[in-house]
Amino acid sequence: MLKKFFITCSGVDKTILNNCSDGEQNKYVGVGATVFFTAVMASIAGSYALYTVFDNLYGAIFFGIIWGLLIFNLDRFIVSTIKKSDAKWKEFLQASPRIVLVVIIAIVISKPLELKLFEKEINQVLLTEKNQMTLDNKTQIAEQFTPEIAKINSEIEALKIEILTKESETNALYETFIAEAEGRKGTKLLGKGPVYKEKREKHDASLLALNQLKKDNAAKIYTKELAIVNLQKKQELSETTSQPIIANFDGLMARINALGKLPWLPSFFIFLLFLTIETSPIFAKLISPKGEYDFKLEDNESAIKTWVQQQVLQREEMLNADININKKVYHDISEEENLYAYKQKMARDLMKLQADSFYNKQQKML
Repeated sequence: MLKKFFITCSGVDKTILNNCSDGEQNKYVGVGATVFFTAVMASIAGSYALYTVFDNLYGAIFFGIIWGLLIFNLDRFIVSTIKKSDAKWKEFLQASPRIVLVVIIAIVISKPLELKLFEKEINQVLLTEKNQMTLDNKTQIAEQFTPEIAKINSEIEALKIEILTKESETNALYETFIAEAEGRKGTKLLGKGPVYKEKREKHDASLLALNQLKKDNAAKIYTKELAIVNLQKKQELSETTSQPIIANFDGLMARINALGKLPWLPSFFIFLLFLTIETSPIFAKLISPKGEYDFKLEDNESAIKTWVQQQVLQREEMLNADININKKVYHDISEEENLYAYKQKMARDLMKLQADSFYNKQQKML
């Protein structure tokens, strides 16, 4: 049962192969088994690749099976269409387009399996990239908000400096009227005279202005600090919103790029393994000499070709004979007097009718 299944997978003519030796049958059993197991590996690889993209197990398995059947059909077609020839270069020329197709299939099959085999190493590369992307993302977002925050901080600092400047001016006025009262400066008269009162009034006015300035600037500083808090919240919200995008940066293309950053030699040998599996049926046919099946297949094809040529030639001869008979029949008929007189009468009547019709039309026009 298994032998018949693998023979079916090889794409050979079972009617011819059943009349061949066991050794010849076993050769094509091996070819069919290679085609079948390649399709199985393709199905597994396709399922994993689709699961990586869509994250749906049942859908990935379903489409993976479809992909495996497609690869199975392609491999079976490639193997079954290679015909043995007496000239090796003709065989290789015949197989060269199929070899190119097989190389493409090997790449498509091996790449998803490489992703699975090196999954841990790829995850490490992706983790490093995600961390770097997180830092870069924070830097980019900060560049959007930092200038505005710095501008507001500089405005707050200017308001504080304005208060300090006013405090220094008020303190200077306080020192002036105290020194006047103590007789250390100004008029140098001890006591609270007119000059003292004037300087005290200036200080009191400056103190009132200072208190009002503190009150006004405190309100402005509070408003600007709230603006900074709002900007910081927006910055944190932007970071939080973009973080899931970075966290989900592990799709098929990201994994393929991460695989490319790993050492190439292990991945290359896995590709060579699948390339060997894919090309083994083709090269087995190219290298092996003509077998019993090849001779019988060639004999059948030659017999059919000869039969078709015979049928074509026979139909051509029948056509030529029919043409010659028709020529002879019509030639003999053309020499009969009765037929000539009948056709002459019909032509005469037709010309009369044409003349009458022309006369009636001309009469109507006049």
